Amino acid sequence: MSRELINKKKIINDPIYGFINISDEFLFDVIEHPYFQRLRRIKQLGLTHLVYPGAYHTRFNHSLGAMHLMHQALQVLRSKGHSISGEEELSSLLAILLHDVGHGPFSHALEHSLVKGTNHEFISQLVMKKLNHHYEGRLERTIAIFNRTYRRAFFAQLVSGQLDVDRLDYLSRDSFFTGVSEGVVGTERILKMLELVDDQLVAEEKAIYSLEKFLVARRLMYWQVYLHKTVLAAEYMLVLILQRASWLAQQGEPLFGSSSLLFFLQRDYAKEDFENNEEVLQKFLLLDDYDIISAIKEWMGHTDRILRFLSTSLMNRRLYRCEMSSNPFEYFYVLEIQNKIKERFGTGEEEMKYFFVSGSTSNFTYDTHHDNINILTKGRKVKDITEVSDPMNISVSARPVTKYFVCFPKEILH
Repeated sequence: MSRELINKKKIINDPIYGFINISDEFLFDVIEHPYFQRLRRIKQLGLTHLVYPGAYHTRFNHSLGAMHLMHQALQVLRSKGHSISGEEELSSLLAILLHDVGHGPFSHALEHSLVKGTNHEFISQLVMKKLNHHYEGRLERTIAIFNRTYRRAFFAQLVSGQLDVDRLDYLSRDSFFTGVSEGVVGTERILKMLELVDDQLVAEEKAIYSLEKFLVARRLMYWQVYLHKTVLAAEYMLVLILQRASWLAQQGEPLFGSSSLLFFLQRDYAKEDFENNEEVLQKFLLLDDYDIISAIKEWMGHTDRILRFLSTSLMNRRLYRCEMSSNPFEYFYVLEIQNKIKERFGTGEEEMKYFFVSGSTSNFTYDTHHDNINILTKGRKVKDITEVSDPMNISVSARPVTKYFVCFPKEILH
């Protein structure tokens, strides 16, 4: 059957919202494109399923959900008398649909491992430019919205801001699939309370308690899910596996892997390589979770003992122990752990980095210096949420929390 005869206006069942409408044929075409279909093979929460077994949802699910919320938000703003053209609506739907298209395998877990000095937002922009060329300029406004250069700022704020549809979807979706009820937010009420003042996004004062709960939920989800200490240990082990594999590959050691994975293991690529070498981007867009998992399964039998140990441990969920503290760990405590590692595994100083990881991680729930959440008061004045909300609730969210961690094999404790 000719593709021109296919019905492109679809309804998709979604466990969070019930139904998601694909109301425009061009949206359908972009969703069907291999660059977007690849997101079906990239888990939204990396290795979080090793702690919360239900967390197998993907970037594909999330992107469709965020697009659905964008449509709802624009409908609310239209109902309040704001003019939004059909072209602007389509462009903003495409911007949020494609906002994560540049993610690599396991989402944030490998953000800076396979490619140094860049992030998924930069790669998403490159993919949008390629799609814009493929579709003969139809994504020009989409790219402007994504880059925050479009004249009406609220479109970009809905795509990426402190009160965006991206966060509204991932909090609800991640809460649902992990079973962590603390992440549930009043998404529908928040959307209903959105307003515009001088083309800037604000929320009506009636939404203040829903917004407070939104910020608290985000804070709790970070420490209970996104930065859970066992998830942290698993994701660092994944990073260490690829670091070891890359070192071996660059030493000329034979290594199993897909052509795309070996492409990135055998040489380090940086941001400028993506801009100047078409092959680098194309190889990256062939990578997904399956490349990594299939390789690690084979590396369980590799002759290199470090790669073999790390791969076997991760695949069999023998994860590193992760200890967290509000203060830096004492020098002699770290030294004691490292000495036990040397005794148990016979590691030298150079190999220690594969068996002991230390660092810190921070959670900034509400950044008062960036793209504030603005409230439209009953007196029609625009104020930052910190001026209107309960000081106790916002002070907690606005204060950065830093925790220090050490990760190491549990075997040294026996």
